[in-house]
Amino acid sequence: MSIMGLWMPILCAAVLAWILSALVWMVFGWHKNDYAKTRDEEAARAALRGMSPGYYSIPFCPDFKEMSKPEMQKKMQEGPVATLAIMPSGPPKMGGMLVASFIYNILVSVLCAYMVSRTLTADASYLQVFRVAGTTAFAAYGIAYIQESIWFARPYSVTAKNLLDALLYGLMTGGAFGWLS
Repeated sequence: MSIMGLWMPILCAAVLAWILSALVWMVFGWHKNDYAKTRDEEAARAALRGMSPGYYSIPFCPDFKEMSKPEMQKKMQEGPVATLAIMPSGPPKMGGMLVASFIYNILVSVLCAYMVSRTLTADASYLQVFRVAGTTAFAAYGIAYIQESIWFARPYSVTAKNLLDALLYGLMTGGAFGWLS
């Protein structure tokens, strides 16, 4: 089995995962409570206004050696301790994000095709192909969220929902590969 011979399941799985992702985020609604409102949103907006888009740490510690200094320890104790993503001002550029999301789905599908082509023969059964492609897709779509909870305080409830999403994408991808391989 070659990767080039799997172009149809690659495209089909990417399209299906892209559509399912749209349903998860726009219809199913289980992510609507993933974010909380700040205590004083207007004060927070005023304090952050003018910051360049980027990923910030509060308190900022440029060198791990400084973590042991009393002034950094005091900042950590007083809080807040946060990571903050600042996006460009204005409405989200949905077109670009949707295209980037689809390209990501293709990348995951190519990874699945690679795993299928390297571990199975051309006469593999639907279930064998489903298992390899589905497991690979689940890992690619979901596993990294766990370290976000471990290291960056993403609520485990959000990670659990993201893993559910990844499971659905993995099942869809495994089904497409099993069907079209």
